[in-house]
Amino acid sequence: MQVKNAFTIDLEDYYHVTAFSESVDRHQWDSHASRVRPNAEKLLDLLDAAQRKATFFVLGWLAQRDPKLIRHIAERGHEIACHSLEHRLVYSMSRGDFHEDTRRAVCLLEDAAGKAVRGYRAPSFSITAESLWAFEILAELGFTYDSSIFPVRHINYGMPDAPRKPYLIRTTAGVLIEFPMPTLEIAGRRSPLAGGAYLRLLPYWYTQWGIRFLNEHEHHPVCVYVHPWELDPEQPRMEGNLTSRLRHYIGLRSTQKKITKLLRDFEFCPLGSVVAEYIALGTKDHLGGCECPRWAL
Repeated sequence: MQVKNAFTIDLEDYYHVTAFSESVDRHQWDSHASRVRPNAEKLLDLLDAAQRKATFFVLGWLAQRDPKLIRHIAERGHEIACHSLEHRLVYSMSRGDFHEDTRRAVCLLEDAAGKAVRGYRAPSFSITAESLWAFEILAELGFTYDSSIFPVRHINYGMPDAPRKPYLIRTTAGVLIEFPMPTLEIAGRRSPLAGGAYLRLLPYWYTQWGIRFLNEHEHHPVCVYVHPWELDPEQPRMEGNLTSRLRHYIGLRSTQKKITKLLRDFEFCPLGSVVAEYIALGTKDHLGGCECPRWAL
C-alpha cells in the first residue's frame, strides 16, 4: 500500500521570516505590501490540480487581518493549524507569554476557519531542549499533535538526539503526538530533507529518492513543508546579513516546479489525517514513547 505523506504550508509573508527579524520590526509589518494571498492561491491551485489536500500552519496575525483567506483555504478542504501569533521564537518567550501567544492565535484561527485547531508548528522549529516546557502548554490548550522538532544539529534550532519518526510526548496535562521534520541518517549523520531551503537548494532527484527511501525502507510517512513566499521570485528584497539573504532567496525560481513534481510523484494528505491514522492504528504498536524530562516542565 502506498504511504500517504503529509504536505504542509507555513502560511506567512516574506517579511515575517526569522532571517529578517533584526531588520523588520513586527510592529511595522503593516507597512509592507502583502503578497501572501496571491502566493497562497498559487499553492491552492497546485494542490487542486494534483487532487491533494494539505495542512496550512497559519499565523494568527494573518488570520486577524485576512480572515476571509483562512476561511477560503478551509472551505477548499485543507486543514488549518497554528503557527503562533506573531512568529516569535518559542525559546525567546516566557511560559506565560507563550501560553498567551498561542491561545490568542488559536482563537483567531478558529474564528476565521470555523473549525477546531489541533496542530501546532513553532516558528523556525524553535521548540528545542531549552523550551520543552512548551509541550505542557500545548497539551493544556487542547492540541493533539505538534510538528516543531527538527532532529538535526543547526545553528538556530534542532534537537539532534530526538527520534526521527513520529512519537508520543507525555506531559502532566496530556499526551501529544510529535511529527518531526524529515531527515535521512547516513553513516550516523543526519541530513534534513524535503522542505524550505533544503527543497529549494537540493536537486529534485535527491528529494524524490529520500522520500521514497523513508517510505519504502524505514516505513514511515514524510512531512514536506513549504512557504508561500518560496513561489515568489519577484518578492521585495529585504535587508539582512549575507547568510540570511542567501538562505531566503536562492532557488526561488525552482520551487513551483519542484512542488508540482512532488504532488505528482507522491500521495499527500493533511498532517492531521496522518496523525489520525496513527491514533486509529493504536499508538502502542506504531509510535515510540517519549517522556518530557521533569526538569523541563
